[in-house]
Amino acid sequence: MDELRNELFYQQKNGYDLIGTEERIAVEDYSAAYMSYLDASRTEREAVTNAIALAKEQGFVEYVPGMELKAGTKVYRNNRGKALILAVIGEKSLSEGAVIAGAHVDAPRIDLKQVTMYESDEMCYFKTHYYGGIKKYQWVTIPLELHGVVALRNGELVEVSIGRRAGEPKFVITDLLPHLAKDQMTKTMAEGITGEGLNILIGSVPYADDGKDRVKLAIMSILNDSYGITEEDFLSAELTAVPAFDVCEVGLDRSLIGGYAHDDRVCAYAELKAIFDVENPAKTCVCILADKEETGSDGVTGMQSAAFDCFMEDLCDQQGVKLRHCYANSFCISADVCNAYDPLYPEVSEKRSDSKINYGMGICKFTGARGKSGTSDASAEVVAYLRKLFGENNVVWQMAELGKVDQGGGGTIAKFMANRNIDTIDAGVPVLSMHAPFEVVSKFDCYMTYKGVLAAYSAK
Repeated sequence: MDELRNELFYQQKNGYDLIGTEERIAVEDYSAAYMSYLDASRTEREAVTNAIALAKEQGFVEYVPGMELKAGTKVYRNNRGKALILAVIGEKSLSEGAVIAGAHVDAPRIDLKQVTMYESDEMCYFKTHYYGGIKKYQWVTIPLELHGVVALRNGELVEVSIGRRAGEPKFVITDLLPHLAKDQMTKTMAEGITGEGLNILIGSVPYADDGKDRVKLAIMSILNDSYGITEEDFLSAELTAVPAFDVCEVGLDRSLIGGYAHDDRVCAYAELKAIFDVENPAKTCVCILADKEETGSDGVTGMQSAAFDCFMEDLCDQQGVKLRHCYANSFCISADVCNAYDPLYPEVSEKRSDSKINYGMGICKFTGARGKSGTSDASAEVVAYLRKLFGENNVVWQMAELGKVDQGGGGTIAKFMANRNIDTIDAGVPVLSMHAPFEVVSKFDCYMTYKGVLAAYSAK
């Protein structure tokens, strides 16, 4: 009967029961490199800049229309400094399709408004507008860093980074002390901290004169001395406050990684590492690091823009292939994170279907919300293809779902890839505390996601 059960039942095992010492070492080596990348990539711009630097070390060159493309050629296209596409040309014609992995490098954060600086009662603040889906209460009373760019009227781009390096000041959004929070504590968690209340404290010492807004003047003087900017320059700036937490190992056994923006830079790095390591691919391999996923994938750097189509059309044109024929024969892993089952909150989970920490790469057949609204819902054939591919390449994987059916939902770039007539499925790393300022992932799951993408790229 035990043999019959083993043959007929679907049984999952903890990933660490399935690998040996050699692969455990590989998990640690991979995780150390990922942690370094994440620690240096606090915004989508920094994630793209760092990815390009790594790509150049691996022999990738910027794509120029008309350049010679032969099997093994490695190219990339930088989309406005905020999104990136890389490709390794395969041995087969693009008429037979490409193997695509798409992740996003934007993450929930606190953006500065364009008219941002103000003084109130001799305290100086930045006004903000949060980006993406956050729990606002999680962003108060934590240390923050300031990152981004200021575009001057003359076209010069000034890069700003304050709080990342040792010895630099941090910023904070203050909260009420419990002794005076009686009314606040009666509100819901969604109402206790408001969007307009997420104002960042940036200074308190007044300028030595008798005019008004003396603290604001003192802070502007510091910024002008450091970066040569004036208050008007904030109108054409993209400045972001992100958590000032270093990426670190979590747990006495050091099996987990804690940090900001695992969603979705953990999958972006898996794609990068995989496309760096693929050798002599049969089909052209494409790696997408997209922007704007957290706000719907709109805009010129989002997955709904024509930027990806233009890049692929250029590659197809050089081989005399129609883009639509390439797409029809292509396969895409939408490499995005999934929620990990959390034993502290079992009431929102469907334990049999949710992904679990240390059980490998999570395959999510569909996303969406309530009735699968807003999802591409991959076909049975696509799921079967991944089952076979991962089995042949010793990739530890599991099925994933976004909690109980009526509880909530979410989406990825998968539907925008599928709308291009590309067979697409979501697969990625399970995450605890997703969208929080400090998220947690398993080293094992990170490594298996890299192995899964590499297996797809290497398929013959």
